[in-house]
Amino acid sequence: MKMKKLAKKEQTIENALLRGEYRPVSKDAFENIALAVARRKKDAVLNIRVNSDDLNSIKQKASRLKIPYQTFISELLHQIAA
Repeated sequence: MKMKKLAKKEQTIENALLRGEYRPVSKDAFENIALAVARRKKDAVLNIRVNSDDLNSIKQKASRLKIPYQTFISELLHQIAA
């Protein structure tokens, strides 16, 4: 059988699994986690005009956090809406 090369992210997950960094959870805990993930599902599109300086500032902050700027904006909106 030919071994398939894992993507970098997949290899990171496999290495963490082999090191024992993951642990089993109860069915209730798993359902709570699944519900939390489902609540964070992005299912709407938003188009908005913003000041270019503000957008550049947001992009810089997102870059420092090593996340995509659109994800950063989405997280900010989620925190304000909650």
